[in-house]
Amino acid sequence: MKILLVDAHPVVREGCRHILEAAMPGVHISQAGSGEQACELLQHSIPGLVIMDISLPGISGLETCRRLLQRLPQLPVLFFSAHTELALVRQAMAQGARGYVGKASEPHVMVQAVQRLLAGHPYIEQSLATELACQGSGSAEDLRLKGLSAREFEVFVMLARGVPGTHIAEKLCISSKTVANYCTQVKHKLQAANQAELVHLAMELGILHTASRVS
Repeated sequence: MKILLVDAHPVVREGCRHILEAAMPGVHISQAGSGEQACELLQHSIPGLVIMDISLPGISGLETCRRLLQRLPQLPVLFFSAHTELALVRQAMAQGARGYVGKASEPHVMVQAVQRLLAGHPYIEQSLATELACQGSGSAEDLRLKGLSAREFEVFVMLARGVPGTHIAEKLCISSKTVANYCTQVKHKLQAANQAELVHLAMELGILHTASRVS
């Protein structure tokens, strides 16, 4: 079985590799450090599963997921992210992902998620699944966010967390002017006049908590 790990941090990829190889003898792990690299690798080798972070340099994990599934609609994608806000989980599943696990989860949770997806079943970490069930469908949230592209949603989340525009540009490997354009588009689509209103909206939608803000 071939599994593709997509994460910007080599130490995270190596950690996942060791966990999966120990639990699943015979599995073959390939690695990519960005969404672009993942898309390129897919042209040469088709994995049975992709494990991917949402936060990636260049194209986002959400956009990468969309592109991979556009080419291979049946490819199971498992998101493995430090960000476990419910709106992000919903966005990931809306892009076609089959599973979502937080990076704070125990190693056996990752193994269980992989095994479930390989068996053809979806998997969302239990605590997240419970929260999603308690909050219902989130229809009001969907109405306000459905107009955002995957990239715009990612910029919205970073803006709400207080990430400076220059840092957003570096993280996404785009120009500061492009970031500024995204900021304008996001504020227009969400009808937010300023940064404070974006933060308030993100907190209202459960995308972040006060502790998530950065200085």
